[in-house]
Amino acid sequence: MLSDIDNKQNRVCYWCVVSGSEVWLVDGALPFGLASQFSLDSDKAIKVGSYQGHDVMWLNEAELELSLPMISLRECLHFDEALFLLISKAVQYGHMTQTLRFCPQCGGRTHLNHNQLAMQCADCRTLHYPRIFPCIIVAVRKQQEILLAQHPRHRNGMYTVIAGFLEVGETLEQCVAREVKEETGIDVTNIRYFGSQPWAFPSSMMMAFLADYAGGEIKPDYSELSDAQWFGLGTMPEVAPVGTIARALIEQTLLDIAADI
Repeated sequence: MLSDIDNKQNRVCYWCVVSGSEVWLVDGALPFGLASQFSLDSDKAIKVGSYQGHDVMWLNEAELELSLPMISLRECLHFDEALFLLISKAVQYGHMTQTLRFCPQCGGRTHLNHNQLAMQCADCRTLHYPRIFPCIIVAVRKQQEILLAQHPRHRNGMYTVIAGFLEVGETLEQCVAREVKEETGIDVTNIRYFGSQPWAFPSSMMMAFLADYAGGEIKPDYSELSDAQWFGLGTMPEVAPVGTIARALIEQTLLDIAADI
């Protein structure tokens, strides 16, 4: 019977090599084949899931002897969602191994526990799992318009919906109302859940909501935003790319507006 290492060496797999929030692609796709085809060290690879009947194996680029051209995970947004989520999973595990190298509890050196896929302290034996940062993201509707904002980092003129991190002791609905108020001066009501998306930049979970305008005038917080405006169906700017939950929120809101006209 072949050993596990032999199995990995002789198994056709998807190979997900990550560094930060970047991934290695070959001809625009996740490398698929034998480890030897890509000169990869298969004994360091860890399975993060399966896609179309084949294992998806995670490797950290920092642990390889070769240097690979890496691109942002954002370039994979057009991939099938199931594959994109597995790549995101590998990115978040990679982030864990790089940021939890020492135990937050006692300061001891940690190592990867392959059974738990967590970092374990060599001294106190505490297991530290990947850190996940909960965020809300919300599309606000006012009659036939949607509230969109532009961030300083969006240099191409792109607008998107409001988002922010959850605070301690806060419900998701309270976070939605607070973030919209703080960033735009708008009050919202009828906050309702829409969906979620893991967002490995570096390790967030986006929880999406729809909400309705309740009052107030737009007063952007210019420490966070470059602009915030109401947009109608005929005045939409460039928005978040397909594949993001922000785009899904925008498209759903526009469909709801169109249905009411």
